[in-house]
Amino acid sequence: QVQLVESGGGLVQPGGSLRLSCAASGSILSILVMGWYRQAPGKQRELVAHIGSGGSTYYPDSVKGRFTISRDNAKNTVYLQMNSLKPEDTAVYYCKFSVFTTGRQSDYWGQGTQVTVSS
Repeated sequence: QVQLVESGGGLVQPGGSLRLSCAASGSILSILVMGWYRQAPGKQRELVAHIGSGGSTYYPDSVKGRFTISRDNAKNTVYLQMNSLKPEDTAVYYCKFSVFTTGRQSDYWGQGTQVTVSS
């Protein structure tokens, strides 16, 4: 069993910043890919960033230049630094890890953390 615990969400004004964290616990051999997704009310869940085991990153155009994903392998933790936040960034943010355990690769999700950008 692998569990992901998120923290760092909250209320921020447009143009402000937040830093999200997601830490994994359990029986883990390695974490292959770490990613962040978000889902706003009435909208589909969308990818906002991911980082591979080799450190390669991906961002969609909607957040490129504003968001930065990073990882601390020693702590099994991924971070999402969000700058220049906009009202359209308001959503529940979920972390997702692709994990290799005992001869099996599986995906795990965090519980979600609310990010609200409003004046």
